[in-house]
Amino acid sequence: MKLAYYPGCVAQESGRELDMATRWVARAVGIELVEFPRFSCCGSGFVDEANEVLNVAINARNLAIAEAAGLDLLTICSTCQGMLTLAQLRLKDPAVRAKVDGALGPLGIRYQGTAKVTHLLRVLVEQVGLEAIRAKVRRPLAGIKVGAFYGCHLLRPSDEMRWESPEEPHAFEDLLKVLGAEPVLYRGRVMCCGFPIQFVKPETAGRIAGHQILDAKAHGAEAMATPCPLCHISLDAYQGPAAKLVGQPLDMPVFHLPQLVALAFGAGPEEIGLSRHLVPTEPIVARLPPPSR
Repeated sequence: MKLAYYPGCVAQESGRELDMATRWVARAVGIELVEFPRFSCCGSGFVDEANEVLNVAINARNLAIAEAAGLDLLTICSTCQGMLTLAQLRLKDPAVRAKVDGALGPLGIRYQGTAKVTHLLRVLVEQVGLEAIRAKVRRPLAGIKVGAFYGCHLLRPSDEMRWESPEEPHAFEDLLKVLGAEPVLYRGRVMCCGFPIQFVKPETAGRIAGHQILDAKAHGAEAMATPCPLCHISLDAYQGPAAKLVGQPLDMPVFHLPQLVALAFGAGPEEIGLSRHLVPTEPIVARLPPPSR
């Protein structure tokens, strides 16, 4: 399987551990990641608020680059998935399409609408397949209670994302089960992490993140995992301030989706950048058995 790799911004800088883990998992399951240094930021929702056509245009450009190579896009960020999918839908509007074509024309780029955009979670569950993943598990995550945290843009708006129920999704939990972990269901798993207002109303954002972590803990979670690096920033990097705002210790290890897959496949913590997390993951990793041969 060959896919145009769209890592997004965070995985290339502050969240490089996400990129490390994604590459490790891709090699393990036979995904060839084709890189395009000319890809730009998806806009992360912020550009969209200021200039809708510009946001659509920059994502149309990204899609057109993959289309020119005859490839579909693989995203590892829920927000990128949302922005790229939203652009595809808006480009069905002839008026928007005309403006975008006019903006891209001088660059020698034309959007055709042929490339699909799929998040790593969906690729693993639907294209690689749960049984194929189960067969590669060398270090089952047995006894580890994990609360999946989907974030907003992977599921919403549901009529645009057209995937799982935004209220009762199950793909992440299905994946956790074949990795050997025990999925924890809680209301906050499908709610916002607070990141969109982190730099405008940090205290509100911190309370949102803190309450989602508390919700996961109240339902038995010993760790959380997310398919979105922006959610990871809120839940891991800002967990200290969040704990102060909710008035309770949190101490919740938060994994990126591919890190848990890689661990179950036998990767070492250093290979997938676990030391880069602000909340230590060692208490969870120490409970795992050595990988089988």
